[in-house]
Amino acid sequence: MSTEKGTQEQTVTVGSSRLLKGAALLAAAAVFSKLLGTLQKIPLQNIAGDGAFGIYNAVYPLYLLILFLATAGFPITVAKFVQDRAAARDHAGARRVAAASALLLTATGVLCFLLLYFGADVLAGWIGTAAAAPAIRSISYALLLVPVLSVLRGYFQGYGNMVPTAVSQAVEQTVRVLTMVLLLLYLTEQGAGDGDIAAGATFGSVTGAAGALLLLLFYWQRSKDRSVGRREAARAGDAGPAGTKEPLGRLMASIGAYALPICLGSIMTPILNLIDAFTIPRLLLGGGADPAEAMRQFGLYNHGLPLVQAVTMVASSLTAVLVPAIAAAKAADPAQLQIRTERTVRMTGLLGLAAAAGLASLTVPVNVMLYQSEEASGTMALLALTALFGTLNIVLAGVLQGLGAVNAPALHLLAAAAVKIGGSLLLVPRWGIAGAAVSAVLAFAAASALGLAEVRRLTGAPQRPRSSALAPLAAAALMCAALGALQLAGGPLLGALAPGLGPRGQASVLALAGVALGAAVYALALLRFGAVNRAELEQLPGGGKLASALTKLRLFPQGERL
Repeated sequence: MSTEKGTQEQTVTVGSSRLLKGAALLAAAAVFSKLLGTLQKIPLQNIAGDGAFGIYNAVYPLYLLILFLATAGFPITVAKFVQDRAAARDHAGARRVAAASALLLTATGVLCFLLLYFGADVLAGWIGTAAAAPAIRSISYALLLVPVLSVLRGYFQGYGNMVPTAVSQAVEQTVRVLTMVLLLLYLTEQGAGDGDIAAGATFGSVTGAAGALLLLLFYWQRSKDRSVGRREAARAGDAGPAGTKEPLGRLMASIGAYALPICLGSIMTPILNLIDAFTIPRLLLGGGADPAEAMRQFGLYNHGLPLVQAVTMVASSLTAVLVPAIAAAKAADPAQLQIRTERTVRMTGLLGLAAAAGLASLTVPVNVMLYQSEEASGTMALLALTALFGTLNIVLAGVLQGLGAVNAPALHLLAAAAVKIGGSLLLVPRWGIAGAAVSAVLAFAAASALGLAEVRRLTGAPQRPRSSALAPLAAAALMCAALGALQLAGGPLLGALAPGLGPRGQASVLALAGVALGAAVYALALLRFGAVNRAELEQLPGGGKLASALTKLRLFPQGERL
């Protein structure tokens, strides 16, 4: 009996270890893919200019929304259905789930392809420029490939094998970016117009999906070969009973019903970006700008978004661990739920505040470093503030899902969408793209406020006093002052000592030095002002050693050094 129990515990330990390693691999691949996908916009603007950049950023959110409508929720759903059958050793049933899902998603993918391809001219008219039509047609082909790609990723995840998904994500983004850069260089050399250049950039999504799909089909064939061994084991009595063949129609209906709520909760983020694509260019046109200038202005507006997305990417990578951690605390230790939730949200807020204040202070050198121009730096500074609320929203959504409130994030983002539309209609005609940035800040702030209120309601956490925000705000203000001094003194100094660097090289030095200086000043100020205490620091990975070192350096307030 004890031997059997020990074997079971060992199996659980091995399974948990494999799951954690797989989750870590998947998170690393997701971070790499998101970072590459975010930063690929910079060479697009550098090579093609703000006109093509604006068209690309108007079309891509439309594609993402259609893609989310067609596939969102299905990798998770397929993984769940496959996992259930794999646990019962019904491997034929698991492959039947993949087949049913592929049929369902291929049908929706074809319909969405037809919608984008044949409706490209109409959709381009809604955006406000006919030049967007080639890019819409170019990217529509990806919808013929991505559905099967999503099913295969879910299938392998259902077996706990994260390697195919992780590798395919990296391959997809690498091929996508390489295709985009090569086509950009070719089309610009040929003197193509902004619309055709943007179409070349969007076609990278097609080749990226094709590369990832070929790789997953290779993994699929290997797993199919291994299933022969499973069938032979089943005949020898080593496997469980074979599953009954559930009708494909009923299975497809079950899969669709399970995936629909997840899909509805996922499409709101693309909707916020799509609102910008359908409102800002048209509002600029209404203000007297011609179509080319409207798209150029929209391209300038999007200068700040890759940086904010790079910050929020880090927060999104935490949700894979956050959701089960909060759910486990709710089930096993409700007394610790409030403490764990409050600490998670507060630390997220501190990191988001640092990113927002730092980016806002460094927008001029960062703008010159990345885009070779100071134009629209004020708009970039305003958009930088969304880094605070964006990271909070992502983590709050993870917390709420862990608490079981799976529909709350979608409702909060729906409210944010309403604020974004109203704010853009009111402010863009008056302030141009700066008004669009202000409306974005208000929209994300509204979603954060609703998320915080819902988390407090579910956990019973009391309202924190306003004075608790003084120390982080003081640390952020000190960081901004240090970064301002760096630019005032460092700019002329670099111009005198290193004129050969040129404006872009000098801006790059200031931006990178500013990141290091800002992080150091903010962290030290948080410690000295008591915004982060030793007990909280010790909860972080490696925090115990760090807390001891900081105590020896007397960086904690007097009451925290013991």
